[in-house]
Amino acid sequence: MFKFMPSAALIGALFCLPAWAQAQDLSFDTPFIIQASPMSGTAGGFIEITNTGETPDRLVAVARDGATVELHESLQDADGVARMEPRPDGFPIAPGETLRLARGGKHIMFVDLDAPFRPGDAVDVTLVFETAGEVPVTFEVSTPSGMGGTTDHGSMGGDAHGDHGMSDK
Repeated sequence: MFKFMPSAALIGALFCLPAWAQAQDLSFDTPFIIQASPMSGTAGGFIEITNTGETPDRLVAVARDGATVELHESLQDADGVARMEPRPDGFPIAPGETLRLARGGKHIMFVDLDAPFRPGDAVDVTLVFETAGEVPVTFEVSTPSGMGGTTDHGSMGGDAHGDHGMSDK
C-alpha cells in the first residue's frame, strides 16, 4: 500500500498559494522613477496598479535597499500652497479599480538615496500589499520633462514639485 507523505517544500508552497494567487489579481503598468537631481538624494516613483480580482487590497509599503521609501500624497491647501504628506496607511485598491501613483498626486517617495538613480537604470522595488503580500516590480528611471532621457513622461504633468521633480498640477 502506497502512503503519501507531503514534503516540507510542498507544504510551504501550499501556504504561500493564497498570496501568490492574490498577486495574480494585480496588474502593473508603466512603473517609472524620476530623479529630482543627483544632489537632492530624492526621487519620485509612479505606477498604475489595477486590481483585476474580486477582493479589495491595499498598497501598504514599498521597500528598496539603499533608500528610505515612503508612500506620499501631494495636496494643495485652500490658499494654493502645495505640500506632501506621508500616507503610512497606504492606498486602497477596490476590485476592478486602478490606483494611479502619478506626478502631482499619490506617489512613491525615495528619500536618502545611497547613490542617485540615472536615466535608463532599472530599479528593483518591492511593493507590499495587505493581501497580496510582497510583489517585486522593476521601475525604469526617467528624467523630468524637457530634460531628455530614455522615456518621456512629460505628458503626466509639469515640473513644479519643489526639489522632488514632480508636478502639483
